[in-house]
Amino acid sequence: MVTLPHHPPFSLCSLATKRQRPAASASPPGLPILGHLHLLGPLPHQELHKLSLRYGPLISLRLGSHPCVVASSPEIAKEFLKTHEISFCDRPQLRAASYLSYGSADFLFSPYNSYWRMKKIYMTQLLGGQTLEQLLPVRRQEITRLVKTLFEKSDKGEEVNMSAELVKLTNNVISRMAMSRTCSEGDSDAEEVRKIVQQATELVGKFNLADYIGLCKNLDLQGFDKRMEDVLKRFDTLLEGVLKEKEGERRKEVRTAEGRAKDLLDIMLDIADDGNAEMKLTRKNIKAFIQDVFVAGTDTSAITIEWALAELINHPTILQKARDEIDAVIGINRLVKESDIPNLPYLQAIVKETLRLHPTGPVILRESTEDCKINGYDIPARTRLFVNVWAIGRDPNHWAKPFEFKPERFIENDKRVDVRGQHFHFLPFGSGRRGCPGTSLALQVIQPMLGSMIQCFDWKVKNGHGIVDMTELPGLTLPRAQPLVCEPVARFSQMPIA
Repeated sequence: MVTLPHHPPFSLCSLATKRQRPAASASPPGLPILGHLHLLGPLPHQELHKLSLRYGPLISLRLGSHPCVVASSPEIAKEFLKTHEISFCDRPQLRAASYLSYGSADFLFSPYNSYWRMKKIYMTQLLGGQTLEQLLPVRRQEITRLVKTLFEKSDKGEEVNMSAELVKLTNNVISRMAMSRTCSEGDSDAEEVRKIVQQATELVGKFNLADYIGLCKNLDLQGFDKRMEDVLKRFDTLLEGVLKEKEGERRKEVRTAEGRAKDLLDIMLDIADDGNAEMKLTRKNIKAFIQDVFVAGTDTSAITIEWALAELINHPTILQKARDEIDAVIGINRLVKESDIPNLPYLQAIVKETLRLHPTGPVILRESTEDCKINGYDIPARTRLFVNVWAIGRDPNHWAKPFEFKPERFIENDKRVDVRGQHFHFLPFGSGRRGCPGTSLALQVIQPMLGSMIQCFDWKVKNGHGIVDMTELPGLTLPRAQPLVCEPVARFSQMPIA
C-alpha cells in the first residue's frame, strides 16, 4: 500500500499511475500549519462545493493537523457510505461535541464500538413505531395549538415571526415527548432547555482551532471552553432536577399503583432499572440522549418547515397546487393529519424537494478506523471524511435544473427516491449504520404541520417586494440568514375542527 505523506497535504495517488502524478491534482495548494483551513469560509459546504467543481468529486485536504477527504458526488459517497461503510462508521471526537455529550456518552457522537449497541435500544424502544404512535396525540396537540395561534394573528392582521413559532412548536413536541414539559404552558425548564440546545448547537457547529491544529490542542484561544462549561453545567442542573422529580413520581406510582402515559425519560429509566437489559444505561447516557433528542429534533424540523414555507411563498403556483391536493383529499372541515400523508404525494414531494435544496445536515462527518482503498486511491486510518450532502443534492448529473425548486421531479422521474439513505444522490438524513434514527419522527412533525399551513393560510411578506430572502446562515443545521416574518391570511372564517 502506498504511504501518503502528511506534509505537504497528502495526495490521492492512483495505483495505476503511482509512478507519476495525476494530470489534475486532487488537492488544492495548502499553507504551513493551517493546511487548507483558510479555504473553508463561513459556509464550508458551499466552499467545498466550489473546490469540487475545480478539483473533482474526490478531494484530499489537510485541515490543520488532520488528513481529510471530501466526497461531492453520489458515486463517491456510495463508495464511502456503503461499499466501505464499516471503515467509516466512527465520528471524529470534536471538543465541543464530546464535552457537551458527557464524554460522548450519547448516541450522535459516540464512538462506533458503543454506538451500535445503543442504536438497537433507541430504534426499537425509544424511537420505534410503537412509541411514536403512543406519542401521536402530543404532536397533534402542538400542531393544533400553533394553527390556532396563527388564526388569532390573522384575525388581528398581525405579522408572525414564523422562525420563532416553529422552533417553539418543535421544542414543545420534543419537550413533551421526552420529559412531559412544554414552554407553552409557561414551564421555565422547557424554555431553558430550548436556550441551552440553541447554544450547544452553535458551539458544536463552530470551527474550533483545538480540533484541527495540534499546537492548539490544549489551548482555548477562542474562549469556547468557558462557554461549554457554562452550557453543560446549566443543562446538567436542569436535567438532574427533572430526573429527581421523575424518580419521585415513579416511587409514588409503585406505592399507589397509579398509572400515566410514559415519556422517553420514563422508558430510559425503565431500561436503566432492568437488570436483564442488553445494555446498562448510565445516568450520563440518559442525560446525553435527552440532549441528543433536543439537538437533533428541535432546530432541524423547524428549519425544514421554515425553508419549505419560504419556498412556497416564493413559488405561489406550487403553493396553490399543494392546496388543491389537500382540498381534494381532505376538504376544509378538519386539519391535515399524519394518517393523511400517504394520500398527499405532492405535499411529500415538496418536503423532499426542500430537503434536497436545504438539507439540515449539509455535510456528513465521519472518520476512518482502518486503511482502505477508495476509487483506486489509498486512504489511511484516522482520515476525516466530509460527504457534501448539499453539493450532492445539486449535482447536475443526477438532477435536472438542480438549482430550481421543482417538487414535480419527485412525482415524475424520481417518485421512488426515498429520504432514508438508499439513494445516494439524495441523503438528507444520512445513510447506513449512522443514518439519522429520528427520520420518522422528523417527518411526522414536518409533513402535517406544513400541510396545515398550506391548507389554512395564504402568506404575505411585507418587505417591499414580497419575496423571501433565501440566504443561508452558518451553522450546524443550515438555518436561514433572516427570520421568516410574514402575515398569515386565513382562508376560512374559523379554524377547521382538529
